[in-house]
Parts: sequence; C-alpha cells; structure tokens
Amino acid sequence: MNGFLKIVFIISFFSYPIVKAQSFSTKGQFWASGLTGNDGPSGQSAFESSMGYIPTFSLSRDLSDFTFFDFEWAYRLDRSYSGDSLVSNHEKNHRLWIRYSSEKVEVRLGLQKIIFGPSQILRTLSWFDTFDLTDPTGQTDGVDAFRLKWFPSNSLSIWSWAIQNAQDTLSFGGRAELSSSYGEFGFTFHVDPSKTPQKIGQLGIMMPEPQQRFALDIRHDGFIGSWMESAVIISEHSDLKMTTIGADYTLPIANGLLIMTESMFIKNRNADDQNFTAFMAMLPLGMVHSTMFISQFDWQEDRVYSYFRWSATYDKFSLNLLLSQSPKRKEYVLPVEAFPKSVAGFGTGIQFMFIYNH
Repeated sequence: MNGFLKIVFIISFFSYPIVKAQSFSTKGQFWASGLTGNDGPSGQSAFESSMGYIPTFSLSRDLSDFTFFDFEWAYRLDRSYSGDSLVSNHEKNHRLWIRYSSEKVEVRLGLQKIIFGPSQILRTLSWFDTFDLTDPTGQTDGVDAFRLKWFPSNSLSIWSWAIQNAQDTLSFGGRAELSSSYGEFGFTFHVDPSKTPQKIGQLGIMMPEPQQRFALDIRHDGFIGSWMESAVIISEHSDLKMTTIGADYTLPIANGLLIMTESMFIKNRNADDQNFTAFMAMLPLGMVHSTMFISQFDWQEDRVYSYFRWSATYDKFSLNLLLSQSPKRKEYVLPVEAFPKSVAGFGTGIQFMFIYNH
C-alpha cells in the first residue's frame, strides 16, 4: 500500500462514526547545525551546514477501556550545504503507520521503527534501524512493515514481522523477549530472500545473497549492568558471526558519572576477523547541562575515533557542541571516489547543533 493510499484509508477509518473517544495531536522536531573540519573533500568548502524538520501528526481512538487504534504520520525535510552550495535535499515520509492495541496484542502496519537489543554503540542487532548515540536528534530511519506483538504474560512478549525492502522483496522474522529475576533474554530470527547485496548493521558489512539471521541477547542489571548480543548470519557462500559484550556502572561522582564499555568480535568466512572496543563516559551537570565522551577503537586497522558532546537541554530546545577526532582520508587505503563528500567523519571536527522540539 503506497503512502497516499495509507493516508486515505486512515482518514476514512477515523472518520467512521463509531467513536467512543478520539484525540488529535501534533508535534515536531527542528534542527540546524554548522560543522567545520580540517580534512574536507578536495574542491569543497571546509564549512558545512544543515537543517531539517520533522512534523508529526497523531490520531487515536478508544474502542474500550483497554483497546484503541492510533495513527502517526511524520514527514522529514532536510537540506545540507557545503559553503553556500546545496549538496543534498531530501523530502520523504519518516513515519506512516496505523496501530491496534489491546491488553494482549499490538498490531502495527506501515513505515515504522523496529529496534531491539541492549547494546548502545557497537550494535550487533542493528538490523532495521540507523540509531546512532552520537546523533543529538535521536532519530532513526524506519522500515515498511507489518508487525505483531503478543503479550501472553507480564514476563513474556512475542514479536513477528514482515518487511518490504527497497527492492520490493518481502522478508520476515520474529523475536521473543523474556524477563526474569536472572535478567532479560531475547531470541531473534529473520529470513531475507533478497538477491540484492545489502549492508548488515551500522558497520556496513555486505551480504551479497539471500540469508538467514539468528541472534541471542541477554541483559542483567546487578551491581554492574552487563549485556551480550550474539548473531549468526548464514548464506550459501558466506557466514558472518558477530558478538558484542558490554557493561556499565555509575560512579558516585558529582551527579553520577556513568561509564560504559562494549567490545564487538566479528568472524567472516570471506574476510579477516575484526575487533572493536568502545568506551563511554556521561556526566550530568545540574538540571540543564550534560557531557558525554565516546572513544572507539578498531584493533585490526589500528584506528581511534573520539567524540565529545556538551548539551544544554531546556523545556523545548537544546544547544549542543560536538567535537570529534577521526583518522584522515589519507590513512585509508581507498580510492578518492569511495569517500563521502562531507567534512564529517574525517580529521578534527567541531559542530554546533540547535534542536527545537514542540
């Protein structure tokens, strides 16, 4: 069902006069940023700017005390400039879904967010999202999907989904989540018959053929919080094994200094093994200000990526100063055309971002 037909169907449904209680709400997020660095693309300005806006419209209708339908439509507009030259201009649906919810069942159809797993930086289970902890907006892309959640008890939830990708191939999978006194457990599988090469996770590892994915994740919140995500991706000519382990602890310093570390181990039948480690420290400074530092190590390539953010968050807006240090382009053994045409992600960078939520 394309976007226009979804909207017509949803408006028609919510206009049907069997309403018990119905509500309408609007919200939005606007951002604007400026970025400069010392390792920009050849022939381009060392200064980049961007702005974007995501207006969101929501409708809900109560059918009974514990049953309701709701709908959300969000549209994303963003532009990026290199100096005073426009380099990208995107306008597209960001969310477009309708949902039925009851005490035991949740059914959602449309362009939606599907995200799961306990890891935060080195995300083994980043299968259907683009969430990035270093992005102050907190936004992630969605997928066109049908998703069903069933809650047979307070400690168990069972998911199933069918996802339509950009090549109009239908993939499907499911997930079970169990909470107990020993921790939280998740088992996930996904079958993708697409023959088009696609990237797996945020590290961009390519899988060139149909595949089956299986994953197990565990989180335990004790004296020290700890978690593990492990996934196996199987295809005819390639096997990929990925495991992330992590832990966090809050030190009684100032308002509480949260420290966290994660390590990811990747084994690929057709490539060398890869190992990554990330470290994060986050410290709130009063009710308004907070700081966060992230350092990520690529052990095989002997590269270090560092990121620092200071944020001042008020009722409806936030101010964010971001500093980053990454390897320069000359440190990669890649052709020039393989690099993104952006200052971001190379060398030393400084960025200021304003975010307004309403």
